[in-house]
Amino acid sequence: MLADLLSTHRSIAFLACASQMFFSFTFGFTHSFLLTVMGYDRYVAICHPLRYNVLMSPRGCACLVGWSWAGGAVMGMVVTTAIFHLTFCGPNKIHHFACHVPPLLKLACGDDVPVVAKGVGLVCITALLGCCVLILLSYAFIVAAILKIPSAEGRHKAFSTCASHLTVVVVHYGFASVIYLKPKGPQSMEGDTLMGITYTVLTPFLSPIIFSLRNKELKNAIKKTFFNKLSPEKM
Repeated sequence: MLADLLSTHRSIAFLACASQMFFSFTFGFTHSFLLTVMGYDRYVAICHPLRYNVLMSPRGCACLVGWSWAGGAVMGMVVTTAIFHLTFCGPNKIHHFACHVPPLLKLACGDDVPVVAKGVGLVCITALLGCCVLILLSYAFIVAAILKIPSAEGRHKAFSTCASHLTVVVVHYGFASVIYLKPKGPQSMEGDTLMGITYTVLTPFLSPIIFSLRNKELKNAIKKTFFNKLSPEKM
């Protein structure tokens, strides 16, 4: 994307466009599945702490991560295969910064385009909503368990364990819901492009920062750097 933005000749080959779409959807859905697994991890840690080492053993974690990547790859393959089996005719200019589904559907022709568009949309929305429902169920059990903790300090500690994950979930699904669930109007292409850029760049940029803020060493390093910038005479 950065190379394309800096280039004066912005073109992409057919197979490269298909590869870009495959990896984009693979990484996106893998992220959703991993967030769901992390929600389950928080549920086990808070609701079944004595069984945590058994339920979330290294082998179990490796299996969950492996299935997340496999599921993401399957979703990427399904969407990419459905889109690139269409017949493309007429102009070949993609009104987007990457090979995304809506602008490619506008370049396709044939009677099967509406069916493929509805099918791809249904698959993506079903997968995202399924992950979202599982995360909400995990947090419903987590909140019920936290409310039973007698001490305020214990409740605060339990909530703080979930804060970073919950923040990333809100950011991820907030942008995803706007992209996939908002009504498509005749003038929505520019807005979709802007939202797509924001979702593609901002979400992976914020995720490691949000999760790293729970690291005490990192927070102390940030504070030290910040205060040194404010008062360099004390260095």
